[in-house]
Amino acid sequence: MPAHSRTELEDALAACKSSFLSVAFFSFFINLLMLVPSFYMLQVYDRAVASASLSTLLMLTLIMLLLLTTMGGLEWVRSRIMVRISTRLDTLLGQRLFDASFKQALTSCGMNATAQPLSDLNALRQFLTGNGLFAFFDTPWIPIYLAVMFMFHPWYGWMGLLSAVLLGSLAYINEKVTQAPLHAANREQMAATAFTNKSLRNAEVVESMGMLASLLQRWSEQTHTVLSLQSLASDRATTIATVSKTFRQVVQSLVLGLGAYLTINHEISSGLMIAGSILLGRALAPIDQLIGVWKGFLGARSQYARLHQLLATIAAEPERMSLPAPEGAIRVEGLSVGSPNQRKPIIRGLTFEVPAGSVVGIIGPSGAGKSTLARALLGIWPSLAGTVRLDGADISQWRRDELGPYVGYLPQDIELFEGTISQNISRFGPVNAPAVVAAARMAGVHELVLQLPDGYDTLIGANGGGLSGGQRQRIGLARALYGEPRLVLLDEPNSNLDDAGEKMLAEALQKLRQSRATVFVITHRSGVLAQVDKLLVLNQGELSLFGPRDKVLARLQAATPAAHQTAAIES
Repeated sequence: MPAHSRTELEDALAACKSSFLSVAFFSFFINLLMLVPSFYMLQVYDRAVASASLSTLLMLTLIMLLLLTTMGGLEWVRSRIMVRISTRLDTLLGQRLFDASFKQALTSCGMNATAQPLSDLNALRQFLTGNGLFAFFDTPWIPIYLAVMFMFHPWYGWMGLLSAVLLGSLAYINEKVTQAPLHAANREQMAATAFTNKSLRNAEVVESMGMLASLLQRWSEQTHTVLSLQSLASDRATTIATVSKTFRQVVQSLVLGLGAYLTINHEISSGLMIAGSILLGRALAPIDQLIGVWKGFLGARSQYARLHQLLATIAAEPERMSLPAPEGAIRVEGLSVGSPNQRKPIIRGLTFEVPAGSVVGIIGPSGAGKSTLARALLGIWPSLAGTVRLDGADISQWRRDELGPYVGYLPQDIELFEGTISQNISRFGPVNAPAVVAAARMAGVHELVLQLPDGYDTLIGANGGGLSGGQRQRIGLARALYGEPRLVLLDEPNSNLDDAGEKMLAEALQKLRQSRATVFVITHRSGVLAQVDKLLVLNQGELSLFGPRDKVLARLQAATPAAHQTAAIES
């Protein structure tokens, strides 16, 4: 990514620039009004008390109340602006981060599937709406407060300056001693969370093989590491915060004693003695507040860095012109594809052409690259070289939201979503009841659904609820067949099917052929091959054979002994 390019995060913050300036504008008057208690105390002692005038005291009090009430109103408005900024950031970035998280999971085969970016955005928004951020707006006023203290008396000013330098040094030390353990704790926390999610998703495997104790031990070790790092950072931060608070209280008492000394020597009035103490507390408050919120600031900085890195790495999809509805013709030209996070190709130099309406079987030994080819045909994984063309257009040129309704995909691992069966089959779009029933009938799952308590309105979980592997596979198949798909790719569609399911799959393939859909079927079972027109044989990532089914099978039989032929198809 070019160094001068900006991410959407930076653009979103730039879009909120005027709001931040408004906060700074209100902060100017708020901090100006922060001087009111000091000057009120000064005037009360030097004017009202000295003259014993109740009317002067009354007017000073009324003015003080008016100004402090105004300050309260300004603080309320400032807080509301920050809330609006938080909401606007979520509006500007929420969908983009969801899309980036999705693409990150897609390109990593689910290994990096996490909602952490959305959590980071939420935490960053909370920091922006918290009181901690206001310390950064108040800090520039410290020199002004110190300048007023110098006006009161030079000794006041020098004492305030020395105190501010010492407290600022404590804030700097606080960052240095807490930054490393907090970053390490965040990394370990994310790793522990990912490990826990993985363990919960595989609860049946864990329980059946007695792995719980070992996994619990590993989780405890990770959690102990996180707690140790967090405790270390918290202990250091608490120590510095305690020192800072104690130092501030001591200084405020000392400045009062200094004021008394100067008053006794008739160098300042008694009003300045009290006002100087109040003003010093106000001058040191932003630094003390910075130390208190430094942990949150470090967290927000880490969240910003992660979001910036994600958005810089995963660019937004460019706007593409709409293309006509596809017919399903596929042409593969010199295709080489590898995992998105690796540059080594898994399949190399594939070239073949499939007319619309064909049913193609893809076979080959394990590790030959069949699933990789499936991802490339669907445009899920980008090519390292060559292209996949759908109706003559590079598959990457199609708008996914427009192409999706014409594509059906059944992966090896069936994942259903939280929702009803009808929502899952209709891909969570508007439920077209006749189309849902038609797809369910074609997948052989209609009668099964009708036997459920709520039929098509039955709620299922992400793991399929109480459905068996074969039932989940049939619902996944119905989802792939929903609507009028022109390109259908079925990866091991019969891996969990019984004989009746195999028969329904054969009938579904016949109906897809009649509808002129282009179908690719990856299979390790020879039974489904009776329904295909062409066979594509992969071996070690290269195209071994491709052509009409019977000719390819004949060549396989002639080139390989019977036992090895069976292994080539069913391994």
